[in-house]
Amino acid sequence: MIVTRLDEGQLLGRAGDLADLLVDTVDDGASVGFLAPLDRAAAEAWWQERAVAVGAGRLAVWVACRGARVVGTVSLAFADKPNSGHRAELVKLMVHREARGQGLGRRLLSIAEAAAIGAGVTLLHLDTETDSLAERLYASAGWSRAGVIPDYAASPAGVLRPTTIYFKHV
Repeated sequence: MIVTRLDEGQLLGRAGDLADLLVDTVDDGASVGFLAPLDRAAAEAWWQERAVAVGAGRLAVWVACRGARVVGTVSLAFADKPNSGHRAELVKLMVHREARGQGLGRRLLSIAEAAAIGAGVTLLHLDTETDSLAERLYASAGWSRAGVIPDYAASPAGVLRPTTIYFKHV
């Protein structure tokens, strides 16, 4: 698999492929900010809206491709306030159901961490659904659990679930 960082134009060109990945992720029950069933057009529009942030350098997006197909993604959202330039948020780490169990999630996580270091970031943070498969990945990759917020976000099925906050010094 090839992992590539997208620029603004490339993100717009891949928005449909990323929408397919997002729909698959939500359909599989992952809590990534959307309710099921997720309309593909809405998912594509959401990705298109990220292009401006990519162009402005506030968001970095990577895609993992098997051939021409996008099977994974991860993003870094850089802080926009003067007192927080040292940190970034890891967002939207997703791996297609058909590509799971092959180390791709860990690889995408490592790529984002390395890019953060290269950008001068020293602290990363993220949130994820408590007791999810993603939570196990972050814990095993050296991320520290900061705490749990009850009823933080609705699952794709609309059920309020707790969220765990993680951080990592890089």
